[in-house]
Amino acid sequence: MSKTAEFYFDVGSPASYLAWTQLPTICAETEGTLVYKPMLLGGVYQATGNASPATIPVKGAYTNIDYARFAKRYGVPFQPNPHFPIITLMLMRAATGVQMRMPDRFQDFLRSVFRALWVDALNLNEPQLVAKTLVDAGFDVEKILALTNDPEVKAQLRSTTDEAVKRGVFGAPTTFVGEHMFFGQDRLDWVRQALQGKPL
Repeated sequence: MSKTAEFYFDVGSPASYLAWTQLPTICAETEGTLVYKPMLLGGVYQATGNASPATIPVKGAYTNIDYARFAKRYGVPFQPNPHFPIITLMLMRAATGVQMRMPDRFQDFLRSVFRALWVDALNLNEPQLVAKTLVDAGFDVEKILALTNDPEVKAQLRSTTDEAVKRGVFGAPTTFVGEHMFFGQDRLDWVRQALQGKPL
């Protein structure tokens, strides 16, 4: 029985944000370990032929309603981002770099970016808004920019994205418990069940 939840995510995914608000508690309550796997959702889409629900307007509109319902259930704030989709290459390189080089600040980074995107609904396609978000969270923008240009950081993000595709990931978030794969933020009860070692 695996007691590890591997969380493949992209900050540009509202479902990733919602899952991020819940998985730490689920893992704590089941004595499981949460492993964060920053990946590039655009790369996953390209490799698998998948696309965002927002590419189908009626589906995108319904999905936002669904997210709002889950946010209410979870007791967390959520605001659809009118600037969606956000191009997250630099953000996910930054997430990977912070995880690699400043692991003690990793949650601070995720908290600030997820809030900017899915609570404050900021347009993080705009570099100045990204910079303000990072400064407000106590980050040195130049250091974060350097991380996004670090060859090892770039390679790690590519590697994690390739790894995700090889494991069958087609969207974000996707959580693995052992060999069991759970797509989306609306299947977290199964993640909990798997961590508890109960039959699925």
